[in-house]
Amino acid sequence: MTVVAVIAAVLLSFAAIGTAYRVLAGPSTLDRVVGIDSLMAIAASGLAVWAAYSNDTTVVPAIVALALVGFLGSAAVTRFRVRDDR
Repeated sequence: MTVVAVIAAVLLSFAAIGTAYRVLAGPSTLDRVVGIDSLMAIAASGLAVWAAYSNDTTVVPAIVALALVGFLGSAAVTRFRVRDDR
């Protein structure tokens, strides 16, 4: 199980680095919103990997909270965003 957790952590780290680049270099607001939403999903996945590795279920509410905040944040930004100048 340790090998699987390490591989998952490395892959999630690479995904977080790539997504952070997309957030920083995104040409539009919606690119950045999608990137932030993806970072929230990656963080929730990292917590799920940690919960499975450590057999600790106390982080499950944090996973649910991250998923809820990510969804609501994305929905709010797309609802009230200002058009990008092009």
